[in-house]
Amino acid sequence: MMLNTRATLHACVLLALGLSPCANAAIGLDRTRVIFDGSKDATSVNITNNNTQLPYLAQGWIEDEAGQKITTPLIVLPPVQRVEPGKQSQVKVQALPAAKSLPQDRETVYYFNLREIPPRSDKSNTLQIALQTRIKLFYRPQAITPSQQDLSNPWQEKLTLTRDGEHYTVSNPTPYYVTLVDARSTRDGKTAPGFEPLMVPPKGTLTLGPTAKALGTAPYLAYVNDYGGRPLMAFTCSGDTCKVNAQASTPHE
Repeated sequence: MMLNTRATLHACVLLALGLSPCANAAIGLDRTRVIFDGSKDATSVNITNNNTQLPYLAQGWIEDEAGQKITTPLIVLPPVQRVEPGKQSQVKVQALPAAKSLPQDRETVYYFNLREIPPRSDKSNTLQIALQTRIKLFYRPQAITPSQQDLSNPWQEKLTLTRDGEHYTVSNPTPYYVTLVDARSTRDGKTAPGFEPLMVPPKGTLTLGPTAKALGTAPYLAYVNDYGGRPLMAFTCSGDTCKVNAQASTPHE
């Protein structure tokens, strides 16, 4: 019997199929997040076919925060393209006129998706897998484009922590999304029990999973910056309120 099935999977979940747990995608992206500059009509993402033997199709699309596929106010062009073995190409994220109707005083988050489609196999009993990459895409209006000074003094360091019962609440006073990827009680310590990555929305608040007791009175939080780096912020607490101690934090470059 011939088995010729295509499955859509995220990388590192192949173990369920009895395959390598962290198979490398053939089509690779040049970044871990996309920042769309609202002052421009489009932005480009570089892609590479890391397979030097076979051509692959690259299919791109955008989803909203709820995970629904959208066709406005941003679209991917071309939606499907062929990438030759070992070659590079580009995918363009194009803004439509409706983008001007997005909030101009804060970021809007979307998700950029890229699925690789392998060439059809002419062999019997083969399982063809289409790996899919999904990364965050932030639409950043021109009105809040950070200056060089803003980049030198990261807005993420404006976060504050407030003790609320047994937990800390994270407050983000900035117009940008801030993604936290680690929380610990000491600089070189382990991730605090109960922590799960979270994305704090502009002007929003969220509660950290670990207890305030587990994080102590001098917590450390790591965030993801525009370039995919993970600087570590040191907080100093006074009473129930904690603020970033820039002197004790790791460099943000």
